Amino acid sequence: MYAAPRRKRLLIVEDNAAEQVSIRELLGHSDLEIVIADTGEAALAAMADQPCDCVVLDLRLPDMSGFEVLERISRDDALSNVPVVVFTGRELSSDEDARLHALARSVVVKGVESPERLLDETSLFLHRVLSELPPEKQRLLERLHRSDEDLVGKAVLVVDDDVRNIFALSSVLERRGMKVLTASTGNEAIQTLETTPDVSMVLMDIMMPEMDGYQTMQKIREKPVFRRLPIVALTAKAMKGDREKCFEAGASDYLAKPVNTEQLLSSLRMWLHR
Repeated sequence: MYAAPRRKRLLIVEDNAAEQVSIRELLGHSDLEIVIADTGEAALAAMADQPCDCVVLDLRLPDMSGFEVLERISRDDALSNVPVVVFTGRELSSDEDARLHALARSVVVKGVESPERLLDETSLFLHRVLSELPPEKQRLLERLHRSDEDLVGKAVLVVDDDVRNIFALSSVLERRGMKVLTASTGNEAIQTLETTPDVSMVLMDIMMPEMDGYQTMQKIREKPVFRRLPIVALTAKAMKGDREKCFEAGASDYLAKPVNTEQLLSSLRMWLHR
């Protein structure tokens, strides 16, 4: 007797009714069974009740934070392998970002590209066959994948003296197929650029001991071979005049920390597409 494959089960953990509807519409199709939980406890109960293949988790829940849900999933041997995609509209601190990347498979920040990104990440974890999805969903994903082709295989140098920031940024970039090089001081960054000819882009933290990001960028720009290298400055305190200071020092672009993943990716696409 031929057994039809079990439909994949996707759990959406979200307490906002309008968001529940839009996520269900975005991701739903006949190949999926979608279950919705509006509290952390309900989510954990749904996962214990029947195996889930993927979870979409909002961080703001009425009874506990998404972090707590993730901690409890990770402590439960039966659940710890279930891929969780955190879907949040919250600005994350770099500590939170690093903590999330350690606990969740993927973090999608609600914003410009988030519907495509959420569809893409969940389809990956659910092993959905793209050609079997409805045409409008296929088009969404094709558009997204085209925009990411510019990133694959490109080398990025991440310069930051905080290991957690390096970890959070690296995990985002490596998932997009980029090669990540790291440096924790300005001098190390300059040495890396001089010994690695194929770096396409630099992400430069401004606040570093000894030689700060401004000085490092000026030094890099002194060398004619690096005049056109895209350098994106990352600054923690968005003080008045910071932008100007970054551009004067030679930055191509500027992002405030904590870095929003979507903004970072669209900046990378823009500079690498040129």
